[in-house]
Amino acid sequence: MFAESDLLPLSALQHICFCERQCALIHVEQVWLENRFTAEGRIMHDRVDSGKRESRRDVRIAYTVALRSLRLGLVGKADVVEFHREKTSDGKFYWRPFPVEYKRGRPKKDNCDKIQLCAQALCLEEMLGHRIDNGALFYGKTRRRQDVAIDGSLRKETEQMAVRLHALFEARVTPKPVFDKRCPNCSFFSYCLPEKLNGKKSAGRYLDAIREEK
Repeated sequence: MFAESDLLPLSALQHICFCERQCALIHVEQVWLENRFTAEGRIMHDRVDSGKRESRRDVRIAYTVALRSLRLGLVGKADVVEFHREKTSDGKFYWRPFPVEYKRGRPKKDNCDKIQLCAQALCLEEMLGHRIDNGALFYGKTRRRQDVAIDGSLRKETEQMAVRLHALFEARVTPKPVFDKRCPNCSFFSYCLPEKLNGKKSAGRYLDAIREEK
């Protein structure tokens, strides 16, 4: 169990999953650079972050829900948590938590977004004492939800990522850059200089990456 003073930002899980160097630049070196993609994502979250509550028949909706897990050492907020009214086997009713995370773009091939959502679910489980088996990711480009199963595999990957995050913070060392096709669209591209600092001639790979993104 972690102490309150040792809790790390839950949002950093998505950063470390995407790129350890980016995560260290943001959360260890306290550098933040914005491009069109991060600006669009910030605007989307600003619209959601109202802190209000709504009720729709058997669903209650809470926005900007504070989260914490002493087991994982994480603290943060959930964009939206829906509470669905359901009946148990003994005929009693309870409100089942269902986290929903909002993202600017499209569904990704990797698990970065799913790990962030799973971490929210694990925080809610610890706080509320209810198991959460499902959540959803809402993507701005498609305007659709992607249902996510909070299964054993995703839970394990999320817990491992939390361990990596704490190790990165404890080391206080920013990893060296490694250039790949995601780099040109990163807001840190001009600051990180992955083409130059990794000691490789990357111009050809840079152009290939741009072509693949189009």
